[in-house]
Amino acid sequence: MLFGGVFSVLPTPFTSSGDFDPDSLKRVVDLFLADGVNGFTALGVTSEVARLTDAERDRVLDTVLAHVNGRVPVVAGTTADGLRTCIELTRRARTAGAAAVMISPPRMPKINSDAVARHFAEVAAAVDVPIIVQDYPPISGYAMEPALLVRIAREVPAARTIKLEDPPTPFKTARIVQQAQGLEVAIFGGLGGVFLLEELMAGGAGAMTGFAFPAILVQIVNLFRAGRVDEAADVFYRKVPLMRFEFQEGIGMAIRKEVLKRRGAISDAAIRPPGGTLDQGTREALGRVMAWTGARTT
Repeated sequence: MLFGGVFSVLPTPFTSSGDFDPDSLKRVVDLFLADGVNGFTALGVTSEVARLTDAERDRVLDTVLAHVNGRVPVVAGTTADGLRTCIELTRRARTAGAAAVMISPPRMPKINSDAVARHFAEVAAAVDVPIIVQDYPPISGYAMEPALLVRIAREVPAARTIKLEDPPTPFKTARIVQQAQGLEVAIFGGLGGVFLLEELMAGGAGAMTGFAFPAILVQIVNLFRAGRVDEAADVFYRKVPLMRFEFQEGIGMAIRKEVLKRRGAISDAAIRPPGGTLDQGTREALGRVMAWTGARTT
């Protein structure tokens, strides 16, 4: 199964006391469905998954799956450093009803391409579920060359969708498409959508990111697919300052949650420690860039 379009990576909302807030998560799902997304990803990096307990992971995924109720596919992040743990998380996600899982290479010293390919093959052999291969070196500590991503797609038929987050992503997307040579592979861009148009032009299938205004991404993808490339470019280059502002290293998730609070989806923009928080200057700058780009909170 291959995926495409715009998949929103869902945040994990918390109360001011730091507890998981399922009602806010449901409102985010409703908001993004109204924005026209093609699917969701739960338990991703920007879902603050590393700060969740195992029980909270299950609650988050169950909340999303129950509220989406089959309207669009839901992908679950199941990355783990240990193979057995990754298989167990993948099995739990599949049993819960996830349409696919997203997995990064295991983080370990001196890992090589054979070990990475074997990791995905072992997970696929253990659990019958589509796998989205996440190429995000800051998390895995390993940069996957295009040849390795194509090798995994050839050797592991379940793993023919890629989430590419290793810049320069348009260049890398084009190389993967070229090296695949007729093999059907779907490539999502991430990184807040800041290279979406160029990724589409290089052969990408869409975006999988947590950007707080996914309707903008949906419009760009739909215009591009309809052959209206100049119109897609006009939307992209007018809105990309907002994507760039939101995708600031260290405080990007805090900005995203602040936007979702302003959009009325979440009750509190809390980030679990040690996540970054916003100062008044950044909040004011956010308001300015939203006004300049015409982003509406309602």
